[in-house]
Amino acid sequence: MNIQDIKAHAFAMPLTSPAFPRGPYRFTQREFLVITYRTDMEALRAVVPEPLEIEEPLVKFEFIRMPDSTGFGHYTEAGQVIPVRWNGTRGSYAHAMYLNDHPPIAGGRELWGFPKKLASPKLHTEIDTLVGTLDYGLVRIAQATMGFKHQEADTASVLASLAAPNFLLKIIPHVDGTARICELVRYHTTEVRLHGAWSGPGSLALYPHALAPVSELPVLQVVSSLHFVADLTLALGEVVHDYLA
Repeated sequence: MNIQDIKAHAFAMPLTSPAFPRGPYRFTQREFLVITYRTDMEALRAVVPEPLEIEEPLVKFEFIRMPDSTGFGHYTEAGQVIPVRWNGTRGSYAHAMYLNDHPPIAGGRELWGFPKKLASPKLHTEIDTLVGTLDYGLVRIAQATMGFKHQEADTASVLASLAAPNFLLKIIPHVDGTARICELVRYHTTEVRLHGAWSGPGSLALYPHALAPVSELPVLQVVSSLHFVADLTLALGEVVHDYLA
């Protein structure tokens, strides 16, 4: 393979059989369970990178079931998203993400900089309760419950949250172990179709783990619980701050 062939075909690792296809990436019937909770402000300040700003000590713990995603297949994800502000605009910062499918782990980390790690999240309905669980190996690190479709939620606020910008800290090391890329990335979800949204009573429990420290942003008070189903496209990102420049 000559240099021109390498340049023409290089997209992702490995060269001859990339772990994920080129986008766009469309998700159909994506199901969310989102528990918003109040946490310790100093703990938040220790993990949210500048120039992002924190307005309130809030965290969203999300369980997302994705039965039909272009190129990625059928998988489930869970993790912590922190409401932030950048240049006066409200958005969300993805702090920790755990999922059970290799292509979106590789693609998420290489393309956008999603903080994805391999784990075993699940989202299912058990009689009258929506249940989200997250296990790292055989160890339970998070469990959420919510009353199933107790009342309809405000669809306008759900759509507004999906339209808001999302931020990631993308880090790719050099061959000598130093950071070659260290950037704040912004991305959006587009072409959103909301099928339904519901609220109800909810709970969230987080458990300590050395390699999956979700409990280091402790649950002090559950603020709200939201369940919704939507189709959306995950758009590619843009760099808004280069830490190495």
